[in-house]
Amino acid sequence: MAIEKKMDEYSYEDIVKELSAVGELIRSHQNEKQSVMNDFDKERQRFHAGIISRSALASSIPNVRKLLGDLDKAIRQDIRDIHKIALRTQKFADRQSPKSFRVTLSGLRLGSGKAKRRRHRKR
Repeated sequence: MAIEKKMDEYSYEDIVKELSAVGELIRSHQNEKQSVMNDFDKERQRFHAGIISRSALASSIPNVRKLLGDLDKAIRQDIRDIHKIALRTQKFADRQSPKSFRVTLSGLRLGSGKAKRRRHRKR
């Protein structure tokens, strides 16, 4: 009796969950970066309003630069992680290619693969 391949739905579900989790992580890092930029902008407005001194604003600049740099690095790493997961997803999908069956009066049989071999020799 001929049996067609069946996708392992649990493995696929795990890959999709992981992809979604890393996507959410990217979004949270982007939100954190936006928050840091907004806080610095508010601090700058307070300086222009005369509430804080120039030296107070200047002292926060290195910290903000470091935070933004760290967040950029984290976002880039998350993007690399998504790329790795996407490659795993592609390999998983490639394994799902259908089997080739021959239909005859005597029943179903797996294809012989001779057609593929012949094509290779011609190249």
